[in-house]
Amino acid sequence: MTRFAILLGGDLTVTPRLKSQIRGARLIAADSGMMHAAALNAVPELWVGDFDSAGSELTMQYRDVPRETFPPEKDVTDGAIAVAEAIRRGATEIILLGGLGGQTDHTVGLLGQSIRIARDGIACLLTSGVEEAWPLIAGHLHLDLPAETRLSIIPFTDLQGLDLAGVKWPLTSRDVPVGSTLTLSNVALGPVEISVRGGHGIVIAYPPQAADV
Repeated sequence: MTRFAILLGGDLTVTPRLKSQIRGARLIAADSGMMHAAALNAVPELWVGDFDSAGSELTMQYRDVPRETFPPEKDVTDGAIAVAEAIRRGATEIILLGGLGGQTDHTVGLLGQSIRIARDGIACLLTSGVEEAWPLIAGHLHLDLPAETRLSIIPFTDLQGLDLAGVKWPLTSRDVPVGSTLTLSNVALGPVEISVRGGHGIVIAYPPQAADV
């Protein structure tokens, strides 16, 4: 398995849990996402973007990192460029660091992108360190969560045949339409198993920081 962590420009809290999630990962920074490199005590193997928000201090500090520069007027985000490069380099798992919080349009866009990544057969996690999200597509998803983690499933389309186990309020073969609040604010009892027959959405979790490992 080849794991890549993409450094994005959103909020990031470096926790023991986050460190364990990216252990052994190869790093690519997208524009101002390079600001997280110091907190992670890591140097990415590549820095991509139009560099309109990276800042001269970062540019000097990481001047030895290989860089691919793109024009500001382009039809993809810097994060999407970084993801495409990770896939080109053989990624079988992608972690988007700093992909949650901040501007709603960018966050929702990244959530949608994660669904596309999952449909291509690549595991995907988005995290800010305090909030985590996974794409949910037809099939099975195992989440290694600490007990007492608050967990929600947001349907992006109608979900068919949803099974949810390892939580306070389990579900068996439930259809969940778009806009339903049935799957909001559940509580994990430990590792969680999710299966869905059709449709897609996003799983969001808030692991208690005291339980980070």
